[in-house]
Amino acid sequence: MKVNERVRHIRKLKGLTQVTVAEKLDIPTQTYNSYELGRRKIYVELIKQIAEILDEPVENFFEDKIYESKNLSTLT
Repeated sequence: MKVNERVRHIRKLKGLTQVTVAEKLDIPTQTYNSYELGRRKIYVELIKQIAEILDEPVENFFEDKIYESKNLSTLT
């Protein structure tokens, strides 16, 4: 699941609307909607703000494995 999809999923689980989150971020609802739909990149600072609004740890917006080598077999 991509970051924007996780943001949307967690927001819905918390029972908040896009309008509510956008208002708390002090940005237009359309802009927030673009973040959730993946039309705009969500930067780390914005993720931190969204995490605070949703009362969720920042790491929950990212996949478990942030980095994985493409050539693990060549290391052994």
